[in-house]
Amino acid sequence: MRRLLYILLLLLATVLLVLLLRGCAVTSCLIPSTGMENTLRQGERILVNKWSYGLRLPGMAWWGYRRWRERPVGRGDVVVFNNPANHKEPLISRRETYIGRCIGLPGDTLWVDSLFVVHRPQWQGPDAKSLYRYPRRQQAVLDTLLRRLAITTDAAWPLDSLHLLRSFSRYEYYLLQQASTDGQWLQPWHAGQALPLHPLVVPRRGVPVEVHPWNVVQLCNPLRLHEHRKAARRGDSLLLDGKPVSHCRFSKDYHWVVTDNAANTTDSRRFGLVPKDHFIGRAFRLGQRHPF
Repeated sequence: MRRLLYILLLLLATVLLVLLLRGCAVTSCLIPSTGMENTLRQGERILVNKWSYGLRLPGMAWWGYRRWRERPVGRGDVVVFNNPANHKEPLISRRETYIGRCIGLPGDTLWVDSLFVVHRPQWQGPDAKSLYRYPRRQQAVLDTLLRRLAITTDAAWPLDSLHLLRSFSRYEYYLLQQASTDGQWLQPWHAGQALPLHPLVVPRRGVPVEVHPWNVVQLCNPLRLHEHRKAARRGDSLLLDGKPVSHCRFSKDYHWVVTDNAANTTDSRRFGLVPKDHFIGRAFRLGQRHPF
């Protein structure tokens, strides 16, 4: 009888320890999409260190957002966070879990256009995906090369009536150039070649941000969703409490998160700026001591 009781207590202690570790220290998740390729591939399992930026304490529904031993997010960190655009779920910790790379810290200025964040920091290695342009008439040739080289990539994007866009790593681009008899038709493409660039200031707590036509949407959404202000957009103007403003202040620090795959738009261009209270932790691979 004592032996059975000992075994039951041991099993109970093990279950409680696992639940404690998953809830307060480390958890695991699967990469659901191709957004972080080639840094992380779809279906790959990663671990999330919940202590990276300080432990986000439970019970936000009762006493609000709190972190124990809070630390700042690092530029270039691969971060796991809750979807900041899900306003239907009031409790942050119950929102969908996303993963991305933080390239914009509170107070940073990014050069952006209507589609792409142009400022790609130097931490991007040879495996990072970039965009390449090619003529539509070369689609069949490219498909043949991709099958021969066993390269998988996202679907092509239309650039104009004559050209398409596709994402490849530098090594994949090198392989395609070597395998093609005339690889000059596949060329690197940068958003700045076609679209005007504008400075986007990532909001920092208490620091005024100037309102411009190109950042009205990026400022209006967090003011409504995370600051709970009466904010609205009227043309190129930002309205607060029904009055147009030229500057606005935020009570939280925000971050700009992107995907490593340049052709994937599931990042801050779609779900907006990410407040600090939405971060769960920093990601790392199984068996890897340091983050990416």
